[in-house]
Amino acid sequence: MIIPENIENLAELVKGPEKTVFFFTAGWCGDCNFIKPKMPEIEVENPDFKFVEVDRDEYMDLAIEWGILGIPSFVVIEDGKEKARLVNKLRKTKEEVNTLLASAK
Repeated sequence: MIIPENIENLAELVKGPEKTVFFFTAGWCGDCNFIKPKMPEIEVENPDFKFVEVDRDEYMDLAIEWGILGIPSFVVIEDGKEKARLVNKLRKTKEEVNTLLASAK
């Protein structure tokens, strides 16, 4: 899981050619902490994707721009374009995240 150092680093990841999963989270978010331990397994099961953890509170302007109103949320970007999203305020399961990624292949 990549953790961007700053907004410039995050912008470079968005523009990259790879399929990149942006995982919006926050330390205080119980539902985020529910899915976070499953993220290493999800990464291993989806080697075609690069994973980026985005602290929603630290990058609030980006979250607003992308319509991230609830967390945890997932947005898949490839070549700077959105391919898929799982954005709502509900708890996410490993199966839901894998289904999202399967739809973005």
